[in-house]
Amino acid sequence: MNAEQKPVAVVIGATSKWQADGRNTRLAHGKAIDDGDLPVGIRWGIGGAVAQKFAAEGYFTVLTTRNAANAAGLESAIRDQGGDCLTVELDLVSEDSIANAFATIRDQAGDPEVLVYNAGYLEGRDLPPEKELLENIPVEMFDTAQHISSRGPFLVAKEVLPAMRRKGEGSFLISNNASSLRGRKRQTGQSLYYPRVMMRTLAQVLTEEYSEHGVHVANVVIDGLIDSPGTRALPRAQDNPAAVMNPVKIAEAFYYLHSQDKSCWTHELQLTPYPTKPSY
Repeated sequence: MNAEQKPVAVVIGATSKWQADGRNTRLAHGKAIDDGDLPVGIRWGIGGAVAQKFAAEGYFTVLTTRNAANAAGLESAIRDQGGDCLTVELDLVSEDSIANAFATIRDQAGDPEVLVYNAGYLEGRDLPPEKELLENIPVEMFDTAQHISSRGPFLVAKEVLPAMRRKGEGSFLISNNASSLRGRKRQTGQSLYYPRVMMRTLAQVLTEEYSEHGVHVANVVIDGLIDSPGTRALPRAQDNPAAVMNPVKIAEAFYYLHSQDKSCWTHELQLTPYPTKPSY
């Protein structure tokens, strides 16, 4: 249990592949970029904004990432804002890593009151145009997409939902994208996203199973380009800044879901920037 005995919020994937030195940023721009002039709220994408929001609301916030160094800047920012947090390494491809991470979380922080599953991946983005078809997708790429989109949230749910059920309260919130709404052909430069349909389906299943036990489960469809150091530098973001989504405002939506009264829970929320036609 954390020394302050604060309620615990866990953010799976608290850092962003589009942060200044993230994997997508390096892939798209060929190098890390300078984020020194950007607002602290967007520097680590959705995960970082959600972590900062819950910390600001008085939660002991646990940041999970595959490499703790990736979250060093975010951890410092939260502490500078007066929040409390802990960074725990967690690799969603490894069942042992997940189990060990949550053993650490329960020991050093406590049972989570809210968990936000915000894991992402870039597998597929580096394939050339002539390899758009499924027949060209390496099995290893499919496996990673399945680990992050389906097996990962299943294993994480098994770690946190029993304690929430026994307590009769808690939130399990999933950060998803428009590819979860139906199967879509992968375009050049896109990740292999169709397994995200399984992530949405899991949220629906968990809603049916755990709502009656007082656990709020919701799938959040982030329907657009999210502001971050790497995405802000893209030509399409610079050409149409109104279509870029503010992660600070996305984080407010997650906190809204967690703080909803039990008499009127939302189980799916789709967020779309105003100039853009919503996906379906």
